[in-house]
Amino acid sequence: MVKNRLFIGIYFGFISLITISASCFALNEAQIKTELQNKIGKGVSIKGVNASAIPGIFEVQIDNEIVYTDSNAKFLIQGEIIDLVSGANLTAKKQESISRIKWTELPQANAFKIVRGNGSRQIAVFSDPNCGYCKRLEKTLLQLDNVTVYNYLIPILSADSVQKSKQIWCSSDPQKAWIDWMINGLTPSGKADCANPMDKNLAIAKNLGINGTPTIFFTDGSRYPGAVQLTDIEKKLASLK
Repeated sequence: MVKNRLFIGIYFGFISLITISASCFALNEAQIKTELQNKIGKGVSIKGVNASAIPGIFEVQIDNEIVYTDSNAKFLIQGEIIDLVSGANLTAKKQESISRIKWTELPQANAFKIVRGNGSRQIAVFSDPNCGYCKRLEKTLLQLDNVTVYNYLIPILSADSVQKSKQIWCSSDPQKAWIDWMINGLTPSGKADCANPMDKNLAIAKNLGINGTPTIFFTDGSRYPGAVQLTDIEKKLASLK
């Protein structure tokens, strides 16, 4: 019965079911949230529960991720809902929606910026100086023209990341120190004891649900994680004009 309902018009991709506990009564959305929170524990934040496109299946937002549960809060369902009529990935659409930020709320004073060309296009990048994918992305960003890149240092990988981030920030020319290290492999040197935004940036990253570096944000609030390809960045920037 359940299997048939999952495959009529909408498909659950890569489904895995995690049994939580037995229950024999249907709950409303508020009750489901309370029940799940009690079972999962306070260490995980359930931000919301809403009805999904499938009757009897509810969408659950845990931190910045979307999972699903049944009306009895008995299972967690990890996977994607695909509408076979429209071809839309409903899970991906919701995931994109909850991942958006308000560009104007990014504190630009906490970043050093690199301007190329007329700087008319803008992106923000959260990076760790010891992140290999961040170095790969930096080489890609060198190929962008007419762009302003706001670089937010979030040293999450090691104590050395903290040291390098502070040395880059405290240098007389952070932009040059950043490129020298990320592109040319010239280790930062000099003082690391100036006033810096590292703790604030780490708090911002946590609040925004940034789980890895690099993470790019565009002016419409959308985020692209990882070492994004140049063509994808250009396509996104073009869509914002």
